[in-house]
Amino acid sequence: MNVQIIVDSGCDLTAEQIQALQVTVLPLKVLFGTKEYLDGVNLTPREMYEKLIESDEMPSTSQITPFEYEQAFKKALDKGHSVLCMTLSSQLSGSNQSAHIAAENLKGDIHILDTLNVSIGEQLLVLRAVELRNQGMSAGEIAEVLEIEKRQVRVIALVDTLEYLKRGGRVSAVTAIAGGILNIKPVIAVEEGIVKILGKARGSRNGNNLLMELVKKEGGIDFGRPYGLAYSGLSDALLRKYIEDSSHLYSDHVQDLPICHIGSTIGVHTGPGTVAAAFFVQKR
Repeated sequence: MNVQIIVDSGCDLTAEQIQALQVTVLPLKVLFGTKEYLDGVNLTPREMYEKLIESDEMPSTSQITPFEYEQAFKKALDKGHSVLCMTLSSQLSGSNQSAHIAAENLKGDIHILDTLNVSIGEQLLVLRAVELRNQGMSAGEIAEVLEIEKRQVRVIALVDTLEYLKRGGRVSAVTAIAGGILNIKPVIAVEEGIVKILGKARGSRNGNNLLMELVKKEGGIDFGRPYGLAYSGLSDALLRKYIEDSSHLYSDHVQDLPICHIGSTIGVHTGPGTVAAAFFVQKR
């Protein structure tokens, strides 16, 4: 029985990756005012950031519905496939709950994994699931492995501005104004499915240093499993500067670093200029 991996667009896979990995991606919705877009279908990351910069109104995202999951599950089951459904963190989106509701209405081999992550963190788990599928594991076996391994994923990011976190209600207006005046760059992480602030640095150079320190503090990157870097916005200049500053972390292990463009799901909250490192920690 083949394993059909079904994920949401919050994992920020490109169209080329989706085709190569043979996964099904269901789009989240992005709303700018009354205009609704399908993430990755009629709204690319670049288009989203252009709208975000130009708009005075904070956009919002909405979850995938139980009906949409049910249709995708039925399509896979009708082909004789088992299903591994991987979702955005249940702490940040209702899509996981929608997937469970859909599965209750169907008979078949369906497994639902709450990745407890977003964007490139969710993406690493999807890439790992594909690796395990290609090794011949069943949907249930993959889900069992990833229930353990998802706790080993680390996503640490440097945010360039507090403005969009303020717009989304993640920080107060006073904090955002003070941060702008002092050129404060917060470093955030996804822990137990929730975005948390790990520290703050003054200026991009100090921010990069803090980001590198936190990566090293985790005990080392497992280069035997998926890893990568990500950026948000219209330019990857800040990411390139981080790669230059942090080359000692990667140069002995890899030549080319996988790079992800952070899409709508997390990008509407962080805004442009975010740099993120994502990896599995070394097994102990």
